[in-house]
Amino acid sequence: MLLTLATTHQPATDLGFLLYKNPSAVQSFDLPFGKAHVFYPEASQESCRVALLLDVDPVRLVRGGAGKGEGALEQYVNDRPYVASSFMSVAIAQIFGSALSGKSRERPELAITAIPLELTIYCVDCAGGEGMLRRVFEPLGYELEIRKYPLDEAFPEWGDSRYHSFTIRAVTTVHDILTHAYVLIPVLDNEKHYWVGEDEVNKLLRHGEGWLASHPDRSFIVERYLQRKRKLTRLALERLTIEDDADPDATDEAHAQEEEAVERPLSLNERRIGSVMSVLKRQSARRVIDLGCGEARLIERLLADQDFSEVVGVDVSYRALEVASSRLRYEQMSDRQRQRIKLIQGSLTYRDKRMSGYDAATCIEVIEHLDPPRLSAFERVIFEFARPKTVVLTTPNVEFNVKFESLPAGRLRHRDHRFEWTRAEFQGWAREVCARHGYSVEFLPIGDEDAECGAPTQMGVFTL
Repeated sequence: MLLTLATTHQPATDLGFLLYKNPSAVQSFDLPFGKAHVFYPEASQESCRVALLLDVDPVRLVRGGAGKGEGALEQYVNDRPYVASSFMSVAIAQIFGSALSGKSRERPELAITAIPLELTIYCVDCAGGEGMLRRVFEPLGYELEIRKYPLDEAFPEWGDSRYHSFTIRAVTTVHDILTHAYVLIPVLDNEKHYWVGEDEVNKLLRHGEGWLASHPDRSFIVERYLQRKRKLTRLALERLTIEDDADPDATDEAHAQEEEAVERPLSLNERRIGSVMSVLKRQSARRVIDLGCGEARLIERLLADQDFSEVVGVDVSYRALEVASSRLRYEQMSDRQRQRIKLIQGSLTYRDKRMSGYDAATCIEVIEHLDPPRLSAFERVIFEFARPKTVVLTTPNVEFNVKFESLPAGRLRHRDHRFEWTRAEFQGWAREVCARHGYSVEFLPIGDEDAECGAPTQMGVFTL
């Protein structure tokens, strides 16, 4: 079994600090089912690749009880030494445990920074084929490269086998990519080589925190990870449902009101909408999609202008879409007016074909609500897959916060904000996005500019 993890982040050899494994040494580890070896086929300042090679001992497996219930020959003759399975997940947890937990003593900042990563599994038993691989990995923002293997190269007419090698790529954290591999490898293989009890539910929920509850195929993942044990599956899904349904909408509404109260003296919301409208008119956009549309304040303005022939609002919150529909009086609209507007529920960190094909996309005060590791998924969804001609994006300027008398020192404008950027941080991120996806960007202030702090809101206009 072979897994490799590579990066081109520079200096690339910092990967060794994140994994607690020295690039200049070969290390071996004893495991209950054999040996694991960690080595670096490539380790330079520009590119670094680490390999985790498992040497599974089938005799030790039989003597340890893993072959119980099988025929005498099948206990010794099988694909376990060669095909990635739950054994690989065990090795990830034991050998890359610190990286899996998101910790790095020497590089703590890098451990929580999204960097370009490429993880390859050189063989997995995946009866669901390419469709299953894409089904579980693509919603997490990964680009996939998949290689199929024929049943027998000498007899191509026999077709493909159920074995595949695959590579996943993204700008993400080492913690996230290892976590996703840890959970999903046994899901693909659909077999666990050790007892599955209630402690596996806790492991799944711990490693699935922050992504599993919102994955579109969470039930499928839970069922296969827990070997379709109904009691355990039901328990895990109930706990995920509680996590997912803890009424974040009501909390977010309250926090949004707090933010609006802070910004109201500057009429920032109206000025943001006015600035975005001006840019859209300047770009001659006619078909516009508003990402994270909330209560549809921008959409209301867009519909009032006949220059915009189609307006789509997207939000992850169903409650927000209900409020938007009520605000727009959607049910009372004429058929002609209703043909111009569409409200859809969707996540900005999952690829969605419904978001493609628009002249312009707007994203007003949204990205700061995303966890930093999810920004890479957002970036790919918008700038690589949806790829509108124009993207208008606004976000708070944290430097201006000292000017808000009602905002306590050190506090962000909204309690759900995961971050607020300085002008230099926003511009640095935006330019990196442009370099990766072929856009150019113009930066515009929103609100009155202070000589030292800049404007209260910063806007980036990305164009192809």
